[in-house]
Amino acid sequence: MMQNSAEMYRVEDTILRIGRKAKVEIVSYTTQTGIFIGVEGVGNVRMAQIQERRINLDKVTKANQLSREFANDELTEDEFLARLIALEKEKLFFPMWLEILSAATISGGMMILFGGILPDVPATFLIGGIAFIFYLIMLKNLKIKVFAEFMASLLAGVLVISAIRLGLVSMMNTVLIGSVMPFVPGVHITNAVRDLLAGHLLSGISRFFEAIMTACAVGFGIAFAFQIMM
Repeated sequence: MMQNSAEMYRVEDTILRIGRKAKVEIVSYTTQTGIFIGVEGVGNVRMAQIQERRINLDKVTKANQLSREFANDELTEDEFLARLIALEKEKLFFPMWLEILSAATISGGMMILFGGILPDVPATFLIGGIAFIFYLIMLKNLKIKVFAEFMASLLAGVLVISAIRLGLVSMMNTVLIGSVMPFVPGVHITNAVRDLLAGHLLSGISRFFEAIMTACAVGFGIAFAFQIMM
């Protein structure tokens, strides 16, 4: 659940629910990069490091549902463990072509919502899709999410300015906003607020900082594009 961007309070609630079902008093502490679990009356504490984080709310929902089924005696302990292992191995992400199409659609749709005009939709759709493809390529090769977002925003800025000069679009600001909308850290901001409201101050602040880093990467990429092209 933590690897797939679940809120910290949800992770801890799931752990406690499993512990109560197993008649074990569990104490847990979670952060974005690690999880600590101890059993009441036992001196040893187990720690698991979270080295990979992605956004896959489908896995979060399924893992949460499995824990509830186990707590309601709908699954045995062995069945619960087997289902969790199978869930971990599942490839639940959408095909890459569908992710690219969705990003392009978000770009065109959000451009309209921010006051754009219909004739600019095709160019925004195309620029958003190209920028997202470039983001996936950079992320796969460099493994640095913030830098991939910076480079993708830089490319989007260059393409939008070029489209303005070629007369392909007429409203630069709205097209530019739409093109970078797939990189806006909406999930991180939402989870940060929910963690803060649940009292997980460390996780909430760290998520906010991660969201700010993404926003800065997008902003710096666009600013650098203006420095190059204008």
